[in-house]
Amino acid sequence: MTDVPEFCRLDRRKRAIIDAARSLFVEQGFERTTLGEIVERAGGSLATVYKVFGNKDGLLEAVVFEKAASGELIIQHAFAQGGSPSEVLHRVAQGLRTHFLDPEVVALVRIVISRSVQDVDFARNFFERTAKRDHASLKTLFAYWQDLGIPMTGTPDMLSDMFLDLFFSDVHTDAISHGAGLDPSPERLRTRIDFFIRGAGLETEQVPQASA
Repeated sequence: MTDVPEFCRLDRRKRAIIDAARSLFVEQGFERTTLGEIVERAGGSLATVYKVFGNKDGLLEAVVFEKAASGELIIQHAFAQGGSPSEVLHRVAQGLRTHFLDPEVVALVRIVISRSVQDVDFARNFFERTAKRDHASLKTLFAYWQDLGIPMTGTPDMLSDMFLDLFFSDVHTDAISHGAGLDPSPERLRTRIDFFIRGAGLETEQVPQASA
């Protein structure tokens, strides 16, 4: 049986390997980074990498699904703070913008786009654990407001798609163009979210209250 100190040491080595791999993948790209370089930066051994992650592809999955994780928690946290639909959506937008346009996330998205061409299972897994969860969380939010009788000009499913597209289009543009022509200013974000809110019919300042 593995004792606690050994388990803790393994966990620390795993953390160091993921951190080193993420940095090198961002700096050099996935294809140009070797496991040897990762081990050299993280310490430890190749045996640990193979034991914990299986191979380089397994390590990539660990890195991607940690850093480019779902925005589900961002959406839930924004909702938990309360407020009108307009206030909540602006809060969600600020959180998603910060997350999706983080330079490391953008760099990892470039790797994901390239990897998805070669590995269909990886692409589907990434979609299931990121975009699909984001969509489900937003859909729940819109459905909650709809159930409280707040009018809106679209279904929760459609509004979730349209809201997320504002961010997916930016992160894909940034990943492909390396920021050329993209205006990431807070003013641009607020203007786009205000436009979405008006189009969705969610301009009410009413703070939703669930029935007792």
